[in-house]
Amino acid sequence: QVQLQESGGGSVQAGGSLTLACATSGWPFSTLTMGWFRQAPGLERRFVATIKWNSDGTYSPAYADSAKGRFTISRDNAKNTVNLQMDNLKPGDTAVYFCSARTRKTLTGMTYRSILDYDYWGQGTQVTVSS
Repeated sequence: QVQLQESGGGSVQAGGSLTLACATSGWPFSTLTMGWFRQAPGLERRFVATIKWNSDGTYSPAYADSAKGRFTISRDNAKNTVNLQMDNLKPGDTAVYFCSARTRKTLTGMTYRSILDYDYWGQGTQVTVSS
C-alpha cells in the first residue's frame, strides 16, 4: 500500500511560480513511476507530467503539451518525494493537482499518461492562478 501526500498548492498571479511536492511511503520509492495529474471543475482528470522508472535504474520524464517548457518534474529518492516545479503559470492551470504512483511493471518505450496507468493517488492540492 502506497500513501501519497501532496503539498505546496496555493494562489498565485499569472506569470508566477509554485512548486508542488508529493511525499510517499509504503513502497520502495526508487522503483515507482510517479505522475502528476490535474482536474479543473467540471472536467476530467488530465495528465500533466510523469517520471518513469526504467529497469536500468534511470528515469524518464514526460510532459503534457500544456506543461512543456513551463513545468519540471523531479524526484528525490533520498526523501521519497516527487516535485513539480511550475513556472509562468496561467489561469488555465487552475485545478486540483494530484500525485500518483504506479507499482506495476513498466515497459520499455511506454509513457504512462492515463489515469488507468497508476495504482495509487493522493488527495490533491489546489492551485489557483489569477489574471
